[in-house]
Amino acid sequence: MTAAGERWFEDYAPGTTTEHGPLRVGADDVVDFGRRFDPQPFHVDPEAAAAGPFGGLIASGWHTCALMMRLFADEYLSPVSSLGSPGVDELRWRAPVRPGDELTLRTTVEEARLSRSKPDRGLLRTRVELANGAGDVVLSMVAMNLVRTRPTG
Repeated sequence: MTAAGERWFEDYAPGTTTEHGPLRVGADDVVDFGRRFDPQPFHVDPEAAAAGPFGGLIASGWHTCALMMRLFADEYLSPVSSLGSPGVDELRWRAPVRPGDELTLRTTVEEARLSRSKPDRGLLRTRVELANGAGDVVLSMVAMNLVRTRPTG
């Protein structure tokens, strides 16, 4: 697949699978995100988390989404062609993300369909999986993205 900075709609071939990352999860980041956006004890208090249902501190699912998005935006989408997203489908948090985890993003292009009404773009449907260093999938979803076609002339 072409480098992310130079990728256009035509470069996302259905069936193509790529891996991106890794991205390391820091304990301070888990607690900071939890305090700001999801202040449940297992996200913000190591002592309470140790006695809780997960046996230790875990990242918020929304933090996991943000980490996935960092890799997705930096390494999969292209700043020259990305036009945003109408949403995602099938979002699931499959396993907890813990401080120290190294996360890798796996993307598979499921569909690339040109727009009938706006021929300068297409809709890209991508199966997304985020896995930890043990290979366990911690997040899965289907992303929908609008992507500009390669300019002609």
